[in-house]
Amino acid sequence: MDIYLPIAGQSVNALLIIGLGTLVGVLSGMFGVGGGFLTTPLLMFYGIPPPVAVASAATQITGASVAGVAVHLRRGGADLKMAAVMTFGGLFGAALGALLFRMLQASGQIDLVIGFLYVVLLGWIGGLMLWDALTTLGYVGGRDSEAEPPKGGRNRWIAALPMRWRFAASGLYISPLAPLALGFGAGILTVLLGVGGGFIMVPAMIYLLGMPARVVVGTSLAMMLGVSAATTFIHSVTTHAVDIVLAGLLLIGGVFGAQYGAVLATRIKPDLLRLALAVIILLVALRMGLGLAWQPDEIYSISYL
Repeated sequence: MDIYLPIAGQSVNALLIIGLGTLVGVLSGMFGVGGGFLTTPLLMFYGIPPPVAVASAATQITGASVAGVAVHLRRGGADLKMAAVMTFGGLFGAALGALLFRMLQASGQIDLVIGFLYVVLLGWIGGLMLWDALTTLGYVGGRDSEAEPPKGGRNRWIAALPMRWRFAASGLYISPLAPLALGFGAGILTVLLGVGGGFIMVPAMIYLLGMPARVVVGTSLAMMLGVSAATTFIHSVTTHAVDIVLAGLLLIGGVFGAQYGAVLATRIKPDLLRLALAVIILLVALRMGLGLAWQPDEIYSISYL
């Protein structure tokens, strides 16, 4: 079933887009990541212009985060005070990201920059996930799958920051400056690349802030909800690249997928799933890298209007 996208200016298979949204929603609920790091490049492979893919993916992250947060909140798996601090930093990051986005659009280099950043980002994420999954499963590093996973710990530089606050849900007494900085970085990534930043926020909250794993995913989703909602508003009034039809199709799948993923996160061991996801991410990065480096047979084309 094809449907026309007014901003993208093309028709797409609605069921395919809904399926993509569902897959991203499952990842969001399971791992606390927005899934935009896969949504945006896959939409670009489908022929959606990069600015439209970025802006619409950010909108989809909002819907997926709502569903995921609702499930985790019912189980007490989120620190809303920590999420609020990171969201505050994310709003400033989103404002800076919007400025950079507009500058790149004006220079005509936005497509190239988005593609290049995704190759670097996906290669890095996929490599780290692959190594972590192989280590956890005991294929490398001499660690078997039954071994206890590494525990997080607070970075000594972060522990030394002034103006400490108490975050009761996380059991932490730390400065809000570190969460603010993390949220700021996530805000920039959300606007520039249409990613929620959860793939960076989740390990950062565990290994830098020292948050317990039981509240990390829900807190990450709560932060992404606020930042991605602000990003959607920024894109809609500045870049005008949000395709509401495309975003709606992604949201339909994302909302249901996020709830299912949040349930799966409590029932299955995600090591094998993380391994498969790492391979997919690396393949996407390779495909995007080839797209940037491979010279087409015909550099110029003629179109008839």
